[in-house]
Amino acid sequence: MRANLAGLSDRELVLRVQGARDRHAFAELVRRHQAPLQAFLWRLTGGGEAEDLAQDVFIRCHDRIATFRGDAQFRTWLFAIAYREFLRWKRRTLLYGRLLHYLSGPAENAALDPDDALSLQSALNGLSVPERAAILLCDACGLSHGEAAQALSVPLGSLKTYVQRARGKMRQAMDGNAELEQGLVSCETTS
Repeated sequence: MRANLAGLSDRELVLRVQGARDRHAFAELVRRHQAPLQAFLWRLTGGGEAEDLAQDVFIRCHDRIATFRGDAQFRTWLFAIAYREFLRWKRRTLLYGRLLHYLSGPAENAALDPDDALSLQSALNGLSVPERAAILLCDACGLSHGEAAQALSVPLGSLKTYVQRARGKMRQAMDGNAELEQGLVSCETTS
C-alpha cells in the first residue's frame, strides 16, 4: 500500500484522507513531514518537547484536515498549525510554571518571596469560584476559552466574562507587584 501512496502528491493524499478517511494516506503524510516538522519544533523549543509537540500537531492536523482547502501547500498549513501549537505550549509552560512557582509555598521553594506567594494566593482566594476556575484553566493550564467553557459547563460568553473579571481583580489585588502584574498582562495579550 505504501508504494502506491508514495507516488501521490500531498494534495492527493489529503483528498484521500478527507474523502475516505484513509488512514494509510494520513500515515504517508506523517512519514513525509515528520522529520522536518520535528526539526522545526526542536529549534523553536530548544529540543525538549519537540517530539511531543509534533505528535500534538499531527493529532490537530488529523482532527482538522477536513478544513484544509488547498489554498496553500499542505506543508505550509501543517507548519502554521505547528507554530500555533508551539505558541500555546510556550504560553502554557510559562504561565503554569509561574503560577506553580508562586503558589508553591516558601518551605518548598527557598528562592520564592513569601510575600509574593501569599499575595497571589490571596488574590486568587478573592475571586469567585467560577472566576478562579476560569482564570486557572485559561491562564495556568492553557485551555482555550472554548475548552474552558466546556470543562466548566458554562456558555462561552460567561466564561469570557469570568476571565475578564478575574484578570481585573487579580491586577487590582497585585497592584505594586510588577512581576505578577506582567504575568497577567502577558496572559491577556496571548489569549
